Amino acid sequence: MEQYNFFGALPFVVMWFVVQLGILLEVLVKNPKRATFLYSCIGLGLVAISAIIVYPQSGTTFQGMINFGGYVSFFDILFTVSGILTIIAARPYLNNAEFEHDEFYSVVILAVSGMMLIARANNLLVLFIGIEVMSVSFYILSGYFRSNIRSIESALKYFLLGAFATGFLLYGIALMYGATGSIEYASLTTAITADSALQLYFFLGVALFLVGLCFKLAVFPFHEWAPDVYQGAPSVVTGFMSTAGKAAALSAFIPFTLAVFQTPLAQKYQLILAILSAGTMIIGNVSAIAQTNVKRMLAFSSVAHAGYLMMGLVSSNNAGLQGILFYSASYILMQIGAFVVVSVIEKNNSENLEFSDYAGLSKKSPYLAGLMAVFMLSLAGIPPFAGFFGKYLLFTSLLDSGFLWLVIVGVLSSVISLYFYLGLIVQMYFKDGNETELPTETGIASITLIVATIGVVLLGVLPSLLVNTFTFLPK
Repeated sequence: MEQYNFFGALPFVVMWFVVQLGILLEVLVKNPKRATFLYSCIGLGLVAISAIIVYPQSGTTFQGMINFGGYVSFFDILFTVSGILTIIAARPYLNNAEFEHDEFYSVVILAVSGMMLIARANNLLVLFIGIEVMSVSFYILSGYFRSNIRSIESALKYFLLGAFATGFLLYGIALMYGATGSIEYASLTTAITADSALQLYFFLGVALFLVGLCFKLAVFPFHEWAPDVYQGAPSVVTGFMSTAGKAAALSAFIPFTLAVFQTPLAQKYQLILAILSAGTMIIGNVSAIAQTNVKRMLAFSSVAHAGYLMMGLVSSNNAGLQGILFYSASYILMQIGAFVVVSVIEKNNSENLEFSDYAGLSKKSPYLAGLMAVFMLSLAGIPPFAGFFGKYLLFTSLLDSGFLWLVIVGVLSSVISLYFYLGLIVQMYFKDGNETELPTETGIASITLIVATIGVVLLGVLPSLLVNTFTFLPK
């Protein structure tokens, strides 16, 4: 381990320069909106390239506080790609709402930097800083339409509940530090194994810390904020928060879970994760059935998908970690794609959001209806799309770990989800719509839609293209 390996930290160093120069750009350029838009895409692209360069490496740097390479670089690429797709889709959406400001793109970049810090944290304090950078950015983005009451309400609810969850995180870190005298993952494992008398305090710390992470991931029973926040936030922001934000929370879960699995609390912790996963899948899908608003349906669907992703944490074997990485990439593409379609059809941040508004969409815009159908089928886990193979990897990893009952819950939950995913497709293709014209101009958002669709189809037909790159999973 090198104390200061700047090559390993290259993606985050590049991101730091991108953030700082972006702030200067807003001050120095006369027409900052267009310049910041282009700069944000190029800057995030450079970060992604640097992550690809570091990917073959693996280790820790800065006195063991941050990880680099391997699965960390994979998450870096996911975060930057989701940021680029969001920024491209946001420009026509914000223009239509007459609310485009250069600060939007800067805050998206700042959120990505927080996610990157979360993914590479090998230290509870570094993890906490990354979570707060991401969370504050999300508070701002969810309330971006400051003249819209729903957007303001969304930001306020998210901020208040997020601050409450932060308290759980801090108390959890304090108890774990008090029990072990360390905030590094490896030291936590060694210290608690050596002194069983402190296991109770350690367990309480783990429980409180778990509550905080579950809030960020929108896991049952800490998910109630998600539908209201996702509905009120701008649609492109909702797509970004519900995908990249979830991937960031998962990247925090992975090293922490692997560390706890090396302690005497492993079996209890694993059972808790399994119960949370099952409850999240069931509640998310059952709640989505009752929704008539597309954004709320996708919000509860997002809750259910958090439960699917947690199955990989329950198994915590290489197959489970592969499933998490593959499904995270697939979910980002299909969920962002779905929300971009919603943002195109949406009007005034509140109209054209009901299922009935999508009736007859196949006749008004075959292009948007076809893309939305692809995303819905993939979210439902129907082959040959990426969502199917992602669930397959997660289910098989659980079978290898002996959690047959959780696999059954996952399969039944997927069957339940067919009702609302296919229900939207039925509205688009088999229901007659009214004479009201829907906005169907995509502008440069077509780039995001095309990339997301190609990714969903390609990963479903040729999943080995991505799975074969998972050669540097954490041990």
